[in-house]
Amino acid sequence: MRDVQAEIQSLRDLIEHARAMPMSASAVINRAEVLQAIDRVSAGLVEATSESHALVATREEVIAQGEADARETVRLAELERDRLVSDTEVFRLASREAERLRDEAATEAVQLRRDADDYIEQRFANFEHSLERTLVEVRRGIANLSGRSAFDPESEPANGKRAAVADDVLLSGHDDR
Repeated sequence: MRDVQAEIQSLRDLIEHARAMPMSASAVINRAEVLQAIDRVSAGLVEATSESHALVATREEVIAQGEADARETVRLAELERDRLVSDTEVFRLASREAERLRDEAATEAVQLRRDADDYIEQRFANFEHSLERTLVEVRRGIANLSGRSAFDPESEPANGKRAAVADDVLLSGHDDR
């Protein structure tokens, strides 16, 4: 996630330091550099998403192992109970112990699941927070770019007509209008 934030800062620096067009809020930005920066951000987000998916898969494995351990504990307790059936008192003790082991295993499984859920929730919350900060920065950058020319009196051309500048960004060597 740090790589994604660093790439977004790099993209922001690229835009902030772009050569300004005279008497305009537009800037000349190298298209290849911007696209490469966006590709790096995209790759970083894919990697972070992959890590989240791997974390969820690990959580499922831990839960499955806990449940398997609980079933094995119960099976062993039942075998032990059957061995001790000959004596009534021993049978009662075995029944109580099996019940205790079953409850203990169930409690442990519930706790493992809760811990795994809490960990996953924390990771997703951190990921969401990073994405929200990134989105705020992108929106702020867009607002800065579009807002500069809307309030800059020097951006008025000599003929007195104001150009539509809502999202004007000229890429180096290209004017797609």
